[in-house]
Amino acid sequence: MMKLYIKNMVCNRCVMVVEQILKRLDIPFHNVQLGEVDTEEELAAAKLESLDNQLHAVGFSLIDDRKQRMIEQIKNLVVKMVHQSADLPRQNFSDFLSTQLHYDYTYLSNLFSDVEGTTIEQYIIRQKIERAKELLVYDELTLSEIADQMGYSSVAHLSSQFKKVTGLTPSHFRQIRENKRKPLDEL
Repeated sequence: MMKLYIKNMVCNRCVMVVEQILKRLDIPFHNVQLGEVDTEEELAAAKLESLDNQLHAVGFSLIDDRKQRMIEQIKNLVVKMVHQSADLPRQNFSDFLSTQLHYDYTYLSNLFSDVEGTTIEQYIIRQKIERAKELLVYDELTLSEIADQMGYSSVAHLSSQFKKVTGLTPSHFRQIRENKRKPLDEL
């Protein structure tokens, strides 16, 4: 078995696209999840190159650098928690990431900052704001419910961060309803 790491997989649709590519290339696999593929066998260099070419054609790429793999794992955990969980965990993201990745948070934070040029905290905030935008556009929840779901202590805290990131208040954003969302892989 071989574990492959793939950059820019940020949603369930991405998982489906990667599964289709693997099937097309006759690469047997056990599991595909955000940023990771478990193949049933080691892949020859030619097969890996074909896979990488197919992935590049749809905006993904194989990751062979250990540090970059760790960065993708951090990003995928954040995306999964912010965008695919009904409620964020009530524990700190730092504790959650350390527990999931089995590394000290200081190491993860320094690595992320060195490679990405931004902090994990800023990345989390940008993800939470994108999720808040999505919830605002759906117009099914109140600002208070969105703030609670996103783990903010108050509507004022959500509004403050929302305005810092977007330049708009959540209420104003909801009113204008323009396409102000960014694709997750551009964050």
